[in-house]
Amino acid sequence: MIDQNSYALIAGAAVDRLRTAERDAIERAGALVYASLRAGGVLQAFGTGHSRSVALELTGRAGGLVPANQLGIRDLAYYGDASPRDILDPKIEREPGLAARVWELADIRPEDVFVIISNSGGNAAIVEMARLAVRRGHPVIAITSRAHTAAAAVEERLADLAQVVIDNGAPYGDATLPLPGGGSACGVSTLTGVLAAQLLVAEVVGRFLAAGEPPPVFKSANTPGGDAHNARLLDRYGPRVRLGDA
Repeated sequence: MIDQNSYALIAGAAVDRLRTAERDAIERAGALVYASLRAGGVLQAFGTGHSRSVALELTGRAGGLVPANQLGIRDLAYYGDASPRDILDPKIEREPGLAARVWELADIRPEDVFVIISNSGGNAAIVEMARLAVRRGHPVIAITSRAHTAAAAVEERLADLAQVVIDNGAPYGDATLPLPGGGSACGVSTLTGVLAAQLLVAEVVGRFLAAGEPPPVFKSANTPGGDAHNARLLDRYGPRVRLGDA
């Protein structure tokens, strides 16, 4: 039987697994992000498809890190000369050379750290973005499914390139509840990916506090003084942090 309880059990188990099994990986990722931000860097978050939700979770939100920028295919229309029609095809993430075009539109500096999110870990744009970052000396943190990655028939995977890999625990194909006629329903990678993102933020903020430094964290724009607080912090980074649709 498929119902909300059956999914809730699987989702709860995935959350519990992430909290325990990925603790060390998230600590190591937190150390990389903290070092980058202390050096004046920016966290560059990139994902395609539904993984954009996790990249968005890391950028421009109340309680999140101010020096965090979301890279995305949408940048080709927002900041480049592509038309919206050019980027609407969901298969565009498989197009070679796409990540390089996104990269060229951003102000990426040597101190920056990358968090790249992909459940499959094998799409061309994802692998290319990771490869570009590694070749230019940036630390790369991957949030991906080891189960899907291991079964993917691709030459190179995000997990092969990343300095730290956080396993989102999603099964091959992401969906968790088998259907009688074949296939499955109810994906889990966004749920665990968002949790991984927030655990990473908590790790970074904790390191700032342990060092006796105020963490660069957004306040809600819907609270008194929020806009002024955020503007002061954003002023340090200028166009390096583009809030876009964040």
